[in-house]
Amino acid sequence: MEDTLLKEVHFPLEVVILLIAGLALLITGILLFPVSMGILPYYENGLYGLFLVLFALQTIGLGKTPFGDAPRSNVVVAFGIFIAGIGVITCFIPGILGPIPAILLFICFSLGGLSLLLQLFLDKEKYKNWIKYGGIFNHLIAGCGSVYILSILIGLLVIKPSLITTKMVAVLVFIYGIAVIYLASILKSIYHKYPEAETSSKGSAGLSTDKVLILLLSVLMLILGLLLIPVCLGRIPFAPNAQLGLLMTIFAIQMMALGNTPVGPFPRNWLMFLLGLLFASLGIVSIIIPGILVGRLTILVGLLNISGGIVSLWKTLTPHFQKREKTQEPSHPILTKLFITQLTLGLLSVLFGTSMLVSNLLPGIIVGIILTANGAVLLYLLTILIQLEKLMEKLA
Repeated sequence: MEDTLLKEVHFPLEVVILLIAGLALLITGILLFPVSMGILPYYENGLYGLFLVLFALQTIGLGKTPFGDAPRSNVVVAFGIFIAGIGVITCFIPGILGPIPAILLFICFSLGGLSLLLQLFLDKEKYKNWIKYGGIFNHLIAGCGSVYILSILIGLLVIKPSLITTKMVAVLVFIYGIAVIYLASILKSIYHKYPEAETSSKGSAGLSTDKVLILLLSVLMLILGLLLIPVCLGRIPFAPNAQLGLLMTIFAIQMMALGNTPVGPFPRNWLMFLLGLLFASLGIVSIIIPGILVGRLTILVGLLNISGGIVSLWKTLTPHFQKREKTQEPSHPILTKLFITQLTLGLLSVLFGTSMLVSNLLPGIIVGIILTANGAVLLYLLTILIQLEKLMEKLA
C-alpha cells in the first residue's frame, strides 16, 4: 500500500481541472439535497465564482476556451485573467455583480457546450479519425458528447433555475459530475498512451503550468487585498468561506498538477494527488456552504502560510549566506532581484498567516495592504521567472 501511494504519477493540468470541476459538481449534487430541505445554507455565488475561475484557468493555461481551442496569445490570456477576476469577485462579494456571473456561465456552459458539440460532429477529420482509431477514442466521443449535452442543460438551469425542482437539479448536477470525471479519466489514459497529444504551450503568451498558477494566485491575492479595504470600512459584504475555499482549491490544483504545496515542492505521487483531492473537497464544501468550515480552514490556511513562509525564507537565505562565504563575486542582477522577491514573499506569507491565527493582531486594512502587496510581488516574481527562462535559453 505504501509503495502504491509513493508511486510517481503525472496528471496534466487539463485533467486536473476537469477532476476538480467534476468533484465540485458531485459535491454540489450531494449537498443540494439537504439544502432543498432547509437543513443547510447555500452560497450560490461561491459555486458560480469557482466555475468561472476554472474556465479562466483552462483558457490561460491551455488555450481551451469554452468555445474551443485558441492560440495562447496575449489577448486570450488577458481574456482569461478578466474572467478569473470576475470569478474571484463573485466568490468573495455576495451579489455585487448582479446577474453578470449567471449570464457568463450560461454563455460558457450552454453556448460553449453547443459550439463544442457541433464541432465534435461537424469536424469530419476529428470525428472520422476517432472512429477509425476505435477503442478508447470511442469512449472519448461518448465522454465529450455527454459532457457537452449536459453542459447545455446546466447552463439553461443557471439562467433559469425555476425550470425544475432543486432535487432534480441535484440529480442532474451529480450526473454531470460523473460525466466530467469520466471524461477526465479517458483523457488521462490517452495522454499516458500518447504523450504527444497533451496540450503544449502555444503562441507568444505560452506559460508553463507553474507560471499559470502563479498568475492565477497573484490575481486572487490582488483582488482579495483590494476588496478587504472597503470590506473593513463596512462598505461591502464579504464571504470568508469562499475566500478560504478558493485558496484551498488553488492549493489543491498545485498539488495535483505539480506536486507543489504551500510548504514547498514534493514528488508527484498518489499520496500528493489524494491530499490534493482532500484539499479540493474541503475548499469546495467551504465555497458552497457558508460558515461550516470557516474556523477550521482559517487555522489550516494560517498554519500553511506561516510554515510555507518560514520554509521559503530558509531556502532563500541559507544558499545566499553560504555563497557569500565562498566567494565575493557579484551575482547576476536578475538573481539579485529573484532573491529579494522570494525574501519579500516569505515575509508577507508569515505576516498573512499570523494575522489569520491571531485575531485583531493587525487591522483589517493592513491585512488588505499585505495581500495586495503579496499579489503584486507574485506578479513581479512571474516576470522575473520569465526573464530568467529566456536568459537560460540564450546561454544554452
